[in-house]
Amino acid sequence: MVDRLTPAQRRLNMSLIRAKDTRPEMTVRTLLHREGFRYRLHRRDLSGRPDIVLPRYSAVIFVHGCFWHGHDCSLFRMPATRAEFWSAKIDENRRRDTAAVEGLSEMGWRSLLVWECALRGRRRLPQDILRGRIVSFITGDTPFAVIEETGAGAG
Repeated sequence: MVDRLTPAQRRLNMSLIRAKDTRPEMTVRTLLHREGFRYRLHRRDLSGRPDIVLPRYSAVIFVHGCFWHGHDCSLFRMPATRAEFWSAKIDENRRRDTAAVEGLSEMGWRSLLVWECALRGRRRLPQDILRGRIVSFITGDTPFAVIEETGAGAG
């Protein structure tokens, strides 16, 4: 399949995609703030530079985009053009994600992974359920948890 955009147009589109302060990340941050949690952002001294760090609870939250981190959900589709490149890139992102969570665990941090599909799309979680799961993780003692879209295998 041929890309409908020119290389210059594609480059521009890709350059506009942010790594920080994404809409899903801002949704989780707003929810946490409304619940009275205080947090730090993108601490460089922690493995994987988690999106949200809650030092008081020894907890971190990663908010992953389903495309960039290769989540098996309704929002992810492998591009037809340059499939080999994208497959290798997404596999490397997955490896890096796993290493970051393992490194944080060794340092005594608990990790929550919130997938973009839990926040948007047809199968997103209702706001009250999402809030409950996040708060439950933060205040609990579970070492690792995942929140993803509703349906089979939802966390």
